[in-house]
Amino acid sequence: MVTAITNGIKISVETVYQDEYSNPADQQFAFAYRINIENLSDYTIQLMRRQWFIFDSNGTQREVEGEGVVGQQPVMHPGEGHSYVSGCQLTTDMGTMSGNYLMHRLSDHTEFTVEIPEFELIVPYRLN
Repeated sequence: MVTAITNGIKISVETVYQDEYSNPADQQFAFAYRINIENLSDYTIQLMRRQWFIFDSNGTQREVEGEGVVGQQPVMHPGEGHSYVSGCQLTTDMGTMSGNYLMHRLSDHTEFTVEIPEFELIVPYRLN
């Protein structure tokens, strides 16, 4: 698990290779990732947008940007959190993802960016 804290918001990421949704012969490698967001700040926040940078080990890079996460823009009071699971498909058996969330502080309407730490997407047999 990788973790980063930015502006009092803790982001933790766990990944799992999805063998049943992958087809290595066709260069399709599926991964799931669980994101845990914890509001360690003194303010109520709302996650507004996400931006992902996805890298395959062959040098291919993609950027994905949009509103919320998995169709939600969760509000988190101090001490609360939000978790979700999503996925990514690579054309190689190794890669990385990183990114950021745009957060909105409800008390004063300040927007700020929170880092999503870089994490690896690796097919288990590559770890041997």
